[in-house]
Amino acid sequence: MDGMQVRDVNRFLVLSALVALAGGAWARQTDITAQLRALPGVVSVRLSDGRESAPGSYEIAFEQPVDWKAPRGPKFSQRVILHNVAFDAPVLLVTSGYTASPGEAGELRRILGSPNIVTVEHRYFGRSMPSPERWKYLTVQNAADDMHHIVTSLKKLYHGKWIDTGHSKSGQTALFYKCFFPNDVDATVAYVAPINVAQEDPRIPRYMETVGDADTRERLKSFQIALLKRQDEIMPLLKPNPKDYSIGVAKAYECGVLEVPYAFWQFGVPPSAIPALDAPADEMVRAYNRFGGLYYYSDRGIKEFEAFQYQAFTEIGYYNYDISYLKPYLKADPDPSNLILTPPEARSQIVYNPATMAFVFPFLQYKANHVIYVYGETDAWSATMLPLLGRTDAVKIVVKNAAHNASIRAASPEQKEAVYSALDRWLGLTLNRE
Repeated sequence: MDGMQVRDVNRFLVLSALVALAGGAWARQTDITAQLRALPGVVSVRLSDGRESAPGSYEIAFEQPVDWKAPRGPKFSQRVILHNVAFDAPVLLVTSGYTASPGEAGELRRILGSPNIVTVEHRYFGRSMPSPERWKYLTVQNAADDMHHIVTSLKKLYHGKWIDTGHSKSGQTALFYKCFFPNDVDATVAYVAPINVAQEDPRIPRYMETVGDADTRERLKSFQIALLKRQDEIMPLLKPNPKDYSIGVAKAYECGVLEVPYAFWQFGVPPSAIPALDAPADEMVRAYNRFGGLYYYSDRGIKEFEAFQYQAFTEIGYYNYDISYLKPYLKADPDPSNLILTPPEARSQIVYNPATMAFVFPFLQYKANHVIYVYGETDAWSATMLPLLGRTDAVKIVVKNAAHNASIRAASPEQKEAVYSALDRWLGLTLNRE
């Protein structure tokens, strides 16, 4: 056999091996897809088109009742993103409080090594929207039932430890799920998840009077007053299109001003970003936009978050503002409320149901075990962090100098050890510690 024949044979063997490998991967992928499609409630499975689109990433649609009290009634399709590793590997469950997207697993993905990741889109967000909307069925109980159905179904394939997590409203969703189905997962890690106990929880504006240092708080108030006084100078530079603001541009501008201290402390903006009161108008605009801006109050912005606001004003609570120092300068709306951010068609029927949080709050304090609460020291939402009483097997850490970006990674060595020790005890897994 000459050299050319040898090379041809070698190429043939290499190509055959590659074809065999590709065929094996395709067969495994096809097999997993078939197994997923056979699970209860699954109506479709396809390769994910998200940022982690690769063999092993799938989008699954679950058929869910719009109202779990009437399971044979109208249905909707709920979107789930699965990153598959192995059926016996741990499962990191991301209970998204909003539209789901790949990459929400955060630092727990590293801590757990190579877990499967299941990200569940919240009902009434993204592609998981019932039609017609029927807002009255957007409840904490129904959302928890959605989670229970999905997890119970996927557990027929995934037999490892299950760890639930979420950030902010997604963290709230994880905690609510824990309250209604406390034994579904082995551990819950909730980041910066407020537990509000009123439609407009008064603890939040009170917290604004103590967070950070007095000088920064006073500078923020002066900045708000300057924004209102200089509105005629600043507004043209914002270039809003009145057609985009059904509530009115002037009212939207004032709402953005009211939000300044909340956004400042939530996002961890440095005090150096607060401009001088006589700063050029374009500098004032940059700061206004950095601390919130107009978009949130545009028709598009309101539409994007209206499901959250509906939940806030019917069950999970929100906040209003201390406007005592701003009263002389508010012209468009002298009595503001975030109720204007709720769905217009549902606004007149919105009634706060205190029973939900009256159940959740004491359950977390007295019965919810295997939960880790992570909060930021200066986060506006830390105003309503859960106070632990030592009655449950749970850990709470408040990360120094952190805001709504609080993480285990940024915690003190003592706090990290408390978290890792708890996860060791609850899960029995080898963790990637720092």
